[in-house]
Amino acid sequence: MENKIVDHLFRHHYGKMVAILVRYFGLSHIETIEDAVQDTFIKATLQWRKQLPDNPEAWLTKVAKNRTIDLLRSIKSEKNRADKIATGTSSIELNDLFLDHEIADSQLRMIFVACHPRLKPHEQIAFALKTISGFSTKEIAAALLTKEDTITKRLNRAKQAIVKNNIQFDFPSPNEAQDRLARVMEVVYLTFNEGFHSTNKDKLIREDLCGESIRLCKLLLKKEKFRSGSLYALFALLCFHAARLESKTNDANEIVDIREQDRSKWFFPLIQIGNGSMNKAMEYDDVSIYHYEAAIAAEHIKAKTFEETNWERILNWYTELQELQPSTFHLLNIAIVNLQLNNFEVVKDILEKLPISDLEQREYLYYGCYAEYYAKRGDLVLAVAHLDTTIKKTSNRQERAYLEKKKLKFEMQSQI
Repeated sequence: MENKIVDHLFRHHYGKMVAILVRYFGLSHIETIEDAVQDTFIKATLQWRKQLPDNPEAWLTKVAKNRTIDLLRSIKSEKNRADKIATGTSSIELNDLFLDHEIADSQLRMIFVACHPRLKPHEQIAFALKTISGFSTKEIAAALLTKEDTITKRLNRAKQAIVKNNIQFDFPSPNEAQDRLARVMEVVYLTFNEGFHSTNKDKLIREDLCGESIRLCKLLLKKEKFRSGSLYALFALLCFHAARLESKTNDANEIVDIREQDRSKWFFPLIQIGNGSMNKAMEYDDVSIYHYEAAIAAEHIKAKTFEETNWERILNWYTELQELQPSTFHLLNIAIVNLQLNNFEVVKDILEKLPISDLEQREYLYYGCYAEYYAKRGDLVLAVAHLDTTIKKTSNRQERAYLEKKKLKFEMQSQI
């Protein structure tokens, strides 16, 4: 029981504690601070077996602060600074940083540090997941379909870049804000996508990643200076997708195709929040990919049944999205939508010209689309052949099981 409480607190408070302590002690000490926070949770695991403190969060804060001071004191060059930190007004100031509004402010600062242009894109998302969301190296590696030692190297490079470039724990200047915010939104979006349709071998849906993305988006929206149509549209998109999470798998943890999903399980309060956010997005002049993707998600949400889906409108949104930001993924989605409209020649033309290598780990989706194309054209032999390729290129076990069932269905139909 105690370990479950510690795990819960770790997931929800690691990032807060790191951000606050970094704000006080400085980014140059981030490694020491992470060690201190890690030590604190290990200590909690051991001590709480005997008795839980009356206020676990306050206990963690106090112990993490003291542990950081101890570690800094052990560094000879920091001895004088550490002595001053331990007592007097500095101690009071540090405690003040644990007030709710200061916690949010510190975490927002950390988001912008993670997305600093001096850090490479791969380093940014790994650093964000580690320092803001409290993910372990193993979890980050699983989320990003990368080896643990690769993630360790990325995190080390990010920390080195922060020290080398003297990156400050602060918000970007007004002239840099929009570019940095665009990257922040991209990291939030990528994190959510990995949770919504994970490349993890064993788990298709990572609710923790989805929840963390929504939380970070809400944090950004609380600051008026960061609000924009794009940010509201992104938040709407995340809400629309998150509303459907429960229906994506059944009680046996099997994938449920959107055609078969129980739409009564879609979480209406989140849909309402998404609708409100989209209305706010329209009050601003900027237009982004998030506007179009949210509009597409909204079309699926509106349809009472799969058959009532307005594919013509979805095709229109995807076409405009492709014009705004050309992408191989958007083209593949355009092919999939055209397949629903029985525009077979259009589908074939797109698939024949598609640069498959651009899809990387999602390459299997291309062959899955081809399988559906041949199935709808009545050529079940070719449909099965393409499903075989899809299965071979699919890393997730749940998806493979889903595709195996579909293949068996096609094989049975071909024998009738």
